[in-house]
Amino acid sequence: MKLIRIRAIARKESLQIVRDPLSLVMAFLVPLFLLMVFGYAITFDIREIDMVIVDQDRSSHSRDLTRAFEASGYFTIGAVLDRTAAIDAELDSGRARVAVMVPPDFSRKILARRTAQLGVVIDGSDANTATITQGYLSGIIRQYAHRLLPGGVDTPIDVRTRVWYNPELKSRNFIIPGLIAVIMSVIVALLTSLTVSREWERGTMEQLIATPVSRAELIIGKLIPYFAIGFIDTVLCIVMGTQLFHVPLRGSVALLLTLASIFLAGGLCMGMFLSVVSRNQLLSSQMALLSTFLPSFLLSGFIFAISNMPKPLQAVTYAVPSRYFVKILKGVFLKGTPLSMLLTEMTLLTLFGVVMFLLAHSRFKKRIE
Repeated sequence: MKLIRIRAIARKESLQIVRDPLSLVMAFLVPLFLLMVFGYAITFDIREIDMVIVDQDRSSHSRDLTRAFEASGYFTIGAVLDRTAAIDAELDSGRARVAVMVPPDFSRKILARRTAQLGVVIDGSDANTATITQGYLSGIIRQYAHRLLPGGVDTPIDVRTRVWYNPELKSRNFIIPGLIAVIMSVIVALLTSLTVSREWERGTMEQLIATPVSRAELIIGKLIPYFAIGFIDTVLCIVMGTQLFHVPLRGSVALLLTLASIFLAGGLCMGMFLSVVSRNQLLSSQMALLSTFLPSFLLSGFIFAISNMPKPLQAVTYAVPSRYFVKILKGVFLKGTPLSMLLTEMTLLTLFGVVMFLLAHSRFKKRIE
């Protein structure tokens, strides 16, 4: 593999980008596919919210409260902890979305008919889920308190709730990072979905086949200009999100851009693969739209919680790369999540990029069939 050949292909592709602005056409199949996926995937009923309980009382009353949360059907108790310090790791890693802290004097105050306090911490990175969770908690605790003291007595429990990561529950704080993932997944696939098919339609592929440029050199050379465009678009989206929409960026910018580069590379390779397979610009653009926009919007966890989808669709989401990028963006933006907690997402995005590159390389043939 020679750098001079890759540079020549990259320069040629850059000139084509400047001279040939693309106009994309949407097909009639998109509304049908949207209707099908919306019908199966979307539900606004939030159930089985992951919860951890810090039970420092260890009494029959605290155990009854835990059973009340489980019996409601809205919460899944992941762990009963002894220390409040363990809450950070549970919420940061995403193993829990809400934590309830029962103080040591909880049972004693209830028996004395004094106001017992509960501490509640909610993951606010998804404002809609956090708001609904807060309502579920209030209702369950109120019913539990009325069972303790029937007859209309005032609630003997004082619930003090704090929302982490998104204290004001602003929906744009979780929508903007998700939108970046959706937009970039569509853009990068569309950018490269037309490259090889355009060469075949214009009749210039025969000239490239006659050159000593290898398949890998040709693919890499074509990807470089589009990677630069995608990277600049990502930076502009991040700047717009933080400056125009005032979304907090609590994590490392360098980490965010590094992981975004891995995601961009995978999306570009996917678009290249579609272009190699189709050899037709219209078909390749339609395939790129169908394989990126809809899965990214519906099956990535951007708007709709994956845990609320049917089990078959949950399995499908593991093949959607934007699922991992959405988690990266929300984690770095809202939680300041470090690299150590994003290694799984980084590994899977890298694996996706490698697989897409190998598929594009294997399907691209330097010969006229």
